[in-house]
Amino acid sequence: MSHNAPNPANFIRNIVMDDLQSGKHDHIITRFPPEPNGYLHIGHAKSIVLNFELADEFKGKTNLRFDDTNPLKEDTEFVNSIKEDVKWLGFDWDGLFFASDYFETMYEKAILLIKKELAYVDDLSADEIREYRGTLTEPGKESPYRNRSVEENLDLFNRMREGEFKDGEKVLRAKIDMSSPNINLRDPVIYRIAHATHHNTGDKWCIYPMYAYAHPLEDAIEGVTHSICTLEFEDQRPLYNWVIEQCEMESKPQQYEFGRLNLTNTVMSKRKLKQLVEEGFVDGWDDPRMPTISGLRRKGYTPESIRTFCRELGVSKTSGTVDTQMLEHFVREDLKLKAPRTMGVVHPLKVVITNYPEGQVEMLDAEINPENPEMGMRQIPFSREIYIEQDDFMENPPNKYFRLFPGNEVRLKHAYFIKCEEVIKDTEGNVIEIHCTYDPETKSGSGFTGRKVKGTIHWVEATKALPAEFRMFEPLILDDQESVDEEETKTFLDHVNPNSLEITNGFVEPNMKDAKAQDKFQFFRHGYFNVDSKLTTDEKLVFNRIVSLKSSFKL
Repeated sequence: MSHNAPNPANFIRNIVMDDLQSGKHDHIITRFPPEPNGYLHIGHAKSIVLNFELADEFKGKTNLRFDDTNPLKEDTEFVNSIKEDVKWLGFDWDGLFFASDYFETMYEKAILLIKKELAYVDDLSADEIREYRGTLTEPGKESPYRNRSVEENLDLFNRMREGEFKDGEKVLRAKIDMSSPNINLRDPVIYRIAHATHHNTGDKWCIYPMYAYAHPLEDAIEGVTHSICTLEFEDQRPLYNWVIEQCEMESKPQQYEFGRLNLTNTVMSKRKLKQLVEEGFVDGWDDPRMPTISGLRRKGYTPESIRTFCRELGVSKTSGTVDTQMLEHFVREDLKLKAPRTMGVVHPLKVVITNYPEGQVEMLDAEINPENPEMGMRQIPFSREIYIEQDDFMENPPNKYFRLFPGNEVRLKHAYFIKCEEVIKDTEGNVIEIHCTYDPETKSGSGFTGRKVKGTIHWVEATKALPAEFRMFEPLILDDQESVDEEETKTFLDHVNPNSLEITNGFVEPNMKDAKAQDKFQFFRHGYFNVDSKLTTDEKLVFNRIVSLKSSFKL
C-alpha cells in the first residue's frame, strides 16, 4: 500500500537497490514476523514501516507471519490484535502465514540433520546444557550423548514426537562446534518437548522447534529475500546461515540487522509490558499509558503520525533511546490541521453574569479550525451562567496574573469581556461561585477598539454543557534508563509512576453530543484529546489527552 511519502536513504535500502541492479534478485520479498505472545508496541511499528514500505517502493511483497513456535505463551487474542494493528497502521500483507504451517517440513529437515550427523537427541537438563555451554572466554564441553548413532537419534526423536517423554526430558540439538567463539553455535537446542495445546495446531504436536532453527526455515520456505531484524539477532546470523545451508534449502535469504527503537519513560520488553497488565498497574494492553500500538491508538495517535515518526527516525546499525517528545511532535503536526477546535472545562468553577438577561441564550460564531478555514464555522451557546477553569480565578493573585480576580476584567474566548464583582464561598471558605458583569459592547468580532485586557480564558455555557470525564497522562516510567530494558524486573517496577493518570470531571460544549469514539479535538489551552473507545457511553463522554499544545522539543 503506497503512502506517497519519500523513502529516506538507509543502508538496507541501498542493499536492496544494489541487489536488484546487480541481478542478484529480480524482485524482493520482506516479512514482518511477530511472535503472538503479546500486543505490538511502537518498536514493532518501526519494523512494520521499514519492511512494508521497502517492499512497496521496489514493487515487491511483504508477508505477515506469526512465529508461533511456543504454545505456552501464544494466544489467538494476540494474533487478532496484531492483524488489527498492522491494518490500522495502513498496511496490507501479501501473504498471511504461521510458523506452525511449516511444522511438518521443519520436522523433516530435523530428520535430515540427524541423518547427516548434524543433530542429536540430548538427555541433559536445561541447567546442565547451560553449564556445558561454557562462557564468552571459556569453550564449552561436549554432552555425553553427543555421539549417539544416527539410528538411535532417529528412534529417540520419533519417540519424542509420539509423546513418550515428559517435558524437559530430552531435546534435539544441532551438532556444530562446542568450542566456537560464538556461543550460539555451541550445539544449540533446535527442538524441545512441550505437552501443550497450540492455538493453531491443537494437540497434533508435543515437540516444537526453537525460534533460531524455525525462523531461517520459514524465511527460506516463503522465498524471503531480505530478512530484516533488530541488532540483538546479529550474533544469531551464523546459525541462521548454517540452518539454511545444512537443511539444503533451495531459497537462500539473507539476514540484515538494524538498531532497535527505545523510547524514554517507557519499557519495550513484552515480558515487562505483560507484567504491568497482569499486576494491575494499567487497565490492559491498550491502556493509553502503554507504548503498545493499541494503547497509542486508544490515546489518540494517528497512523500517519506514527508512520512519519518511524520514517524520520531512519535506519542505522546502532540502537539508541529516542525522546518521547519526538513522537508527540509528529502527532501535533498531524492533528493541527485536522482536529476541530472546541472548549472544555476540566476543573469547573461556576460564573454567574449578573447583568446578562435571565433566560436568554445567544449563539456565538467561532471557526472550527482557524488553521484550516475550509472546515467552516461552529456555534457556541452563551448565557447568564457559564463554567470556567478553577485555576483561571484567584482571589489573591500574584503579580503578573492576568486572568480573573476581584475587580479584574478578562475576555471570554469568542464572547465578551467580563469583570469579577463578587466571590461566593461555602462555610469552609472554599470558593464555589463567582459573580461577574459583562460589557455587551465587547462582543468578539464586533470591531470593538476600546480598552484592552491582558487575559483571555475559555468557558462553556452551563445549562447546555455536556458532562465529560478527562483523563490526563504522565509518563508511566519515571526513570529514562529503564527504556533500555537492562534492569531487573524488580527495579523496573520501582520506577512505575504512581501519578501517571489523573481523572477529572468537567464539561464540554453541547456541539460535542455527536462525538464518536476515536474522534479527535483540540481543546483550547489544554491540548489535543481523543474520545476514549473503551469507556465512552451514550450517557458520558470520556476524553484522553493525547498531547499538550506545546513542547520545547525541537527536531
